[in-house]
Amino acid sequence: MVTVTLKTIEQSDNVGMFSICFEGDAESEFEKFLLKFKDNATYNKDFNIILMALAKIIDKGALERFFRIEGKMSDNVKALAIDSRKLRLYCLRISDQILILGNGGVKLTRTYQEDNVLSGYVVDLQAFDKALLEAQKDGKITIEKNMITDIQSATFEI
Repeated sequence: MVTVTLKTIEQSDNVGMFSICFEGDAESEFEKFLLKFKDNATYNKDFNIILMALAKIIDKGALERFFRIEGKMSDNVKALAIDSRKLRLYCLRISDQILILGNGGVKLTRTYQEDNVLSGYVVDLQAFDKALLEAQKDGKITIEKNMITDIQSATFEI
C-alpha cells in the first residue's frame, strides 16, 4: 500500500483539475508527465495538442467527447481523445466538472497493457478511483460540482 494525495492543478468555473501525488514525491503524476515531455522535440507536436486539449477542458469542462475509454467499463480511466497515435495522457474523468490527471507516455504497443510503464499508470489510476469512491462513501470527502471538499487534508491508500 502506498499513500497518495491529490494536488489541485487548475480550478475554473467549469472544471476542477487535480493530479495524484505519491507520498515522498515533490511532483504530481501530471507534473512528471509535463517535465518528461516539455523539451522532447520528437513528441513536441503531440505534447502541444495535449496542452491545447487541456485548455479546452478548462474552458468547457471535462466533457465525455474529449476522452476515450482506456481502462475497464467499471472504472473512470480515460485517455485524452487526440489524434496523436503515440503520446498518451491517462486520467480519471469523474464527471463533466472533475478531472484527475495521471501520468502518461509514448505508446509503442497495440494496447497499454502490453507496455509495463503505461499499464502501471493505468493501474495506479484504477486503484485511486476505488480509493476515491471509498472516501466518498465514508464521508471523508465530498464532490460538489467542480470541487472536492477536504481534499487538502485527504490521504488515500492504494
